[in-house]
Amino acid sequence: MKTAIEPYRRLLRLPGVTSVVVLGLLTRIPATATGLTVTLHVRHTLELSYTQAAIAGTASTIGVAIGSPLLGRLVDRRGARLVVAVTSLVQLVYWVVAPALPYEALVATSFVAGVLMLPVFGLMRQFMAAMVPADQHRTGFALDSMFVELSYMAGPAIGAVVVATTSSGVAMRAIGVGLALAGIALYLLDPPIRSAEELAAGPAEKVPMRRWVNVRVLTVLGVTTTVTFVLTATELAIVATMEHATAWVGLVIGLWCFFSLVGGFVYGLLPRGFSPLLMIGGLAVLTIPVGFVGGGWWWLIPALLPSGLLCAPSLSATVDYVNKSVPAAARGESMGFHGTFLTIGISAAGPVAGLIIDGWGPNWAFVGAGAIGLALVLVAVPFWRIPVRVEEAVKVPA
Repeated sequence: MKTAIEPYRRLLRLPGVTSVVVLGLLTRIPATATGLTVTLHVRHTLELSYTQAAIAGTASTIGVAIGSPLLGRLVDRRGARLVVAVTSLVQLVYWVVAPALPYEALVATSFVAGVLMLPVFGLMRQFMAAMVPADQHRTGFALDSMFVELSYMAGPAIGAVVVATTSSGVAMRAIGVGLALAGIALYLLDPPIRSAEELAAGPAEKVPMRRWVNVRVLTVLGVTTTVTFVLTATELAIVATMEHATAWVGLVIGLWCFFSLVGGFVYGLLPRGFSPLLMIGGLAVLTIPVGFVGGGWWWLIPALLPSGLLCAPSLSATVDYVNKSVPAAARGESMGFHGTFLTIGISAAGPVAGLIIDGWGPNWAFVGAGAIGLALVLVAVPFWRIPVRVEEAVKVPA
């Protein structure tokens, strides 16, 4: 066992890595609680419809999708501290003031707060790429994906508990304080965004997008959308399937996330990674059979095991490929675009899964999520096979 986990032991012994990993988890917890908390605030405190709650959430999501690459470019050119300071202050002001805003103002400010969201997900991947040697990147990104799963297991649940036991206003202000404290910690710790070797090579020059955006990078970014589309649609299908057993929804989703943790852990130990398209295609294919499970909701638990094992590895494979294909001077911008495409998948999954659930039932939402995901991967395959010209590529992973 000691030998089996040696890659993670070596990773965590690297200077500063353990601190960054733990800080990343604590920072992401308030970030992952934002969507659910706003939804509960609009629905129960403002006493408006779920449609209006969805509009407020969508405004924030669109803001995040627009802001992620812009903030990433600013990190590349001005460093992480400036971005962390500005976005932390904006988040504190927004979440403290938001509970008192009327609905229309809440929607408008949610968009602005989304654009200037503390870019913790992209930053953590930048830190990991800079602090970990290249031959350990896959293990590092696998570990990062596992901690993302942990934050999604904890954040929404904590947010829901705080809303239920106190009020949505208290929960929203707690998110603001949490993000501000996270920003202060990131500012003080100031992890590097470039490795020692990259810094030794001299100041990073500005890298135009045409230097690193090629057909394969675009293909991976495109299928990155597929990951969150399949996962979000699956989550909605689970909730709809268990409409009459809501007390157990948390258990099923929690175990599904645990399966993902196990898959991410194993993937990080493998001697080599796999193509992102292969991993995501497998995730989609293994989601389809979940729709044919009968005999009660408890059968969802074993049915979700195969696809769950590929959740974190699929995300990790896309991060690893983008990181290897982009120069260090454009790493922040590329990770920002990666976050944008993840957000697009989440946004698209809700209406699509909702239409399937309303029209054919929740079981078909599993089938639809997997089938649509597989179709998107198959569309991407021909583009993946197009050779990348040397002058277009920074580094092209095998």
